[in-house]
Amino acid sequence: MKKYMLVFIVVGYAISASEAQTSWKNDPMHSKLTFTVVHKGFSDVFGLFQKFDVTVTASKPDFSDAIFLLSVDMSSVNTEVKMRDDDLRSPNYFDVAKYPKMIFKSTSIINTTGMKDRYKIAGDLTLHGVTKSITMDLWYRGTIYDAMSKKSKVGFQITGILNRADFNVGPPDPTDISTDVRIKADGEFFPG
Repeated sequence: MKKYMLVFIVVGYAISASEAQTSWKNDPMHSKLTFTVVHKGFSDVFGLFQKFDVTVTASKPDFSDAIFLLSVDMSSVNTEVKMRDDDLRSPNYFDVAKYPKMIFKSTSIINTTGMKDRYKIAGDLTLHGVTKSITMDLWYRGTIYDAMSKKSKVGFQITGILNRADFNVGPPDPTDISTDVRIKADGEFFPG
């Protein structure tokens, strides 16, 4: 009898633990994924991806155990210059016909600053057929109640620098376009 009670307790704990996790989806109208490169060493060129999905799963209210999963439609790149966007979609850069998605899945979140809402987020980024571990800065901007939707909403910002040469994107020479790419992602998320 004790053996069965232990099994029920373990199963019950596992069920309640899995139910405690909450999944959040980004609100496309209030989420943006942008990047910046330096052209010719002195001019910033900005771009963004217009189509992407992010899911955040967490059980702790401060999101210190969150798992982020990002999927980006690489053909949705937009720098407001058609010729440049076509070049970015081509085999010269993203080769979207062969590599249509960029995927990021977090592997850890660590508070390194002592501030309750600032973290280092590490994970695996797959871009242009290459998967590498990266680390970025994560800012948990808080949770609010959204009166329009009658749901809670959370906000995050992720910033950092990627080296495009690590993913074989574009020419390796940084004199025309910097190999460093600054990333800034802002998102609002609903339960879902």
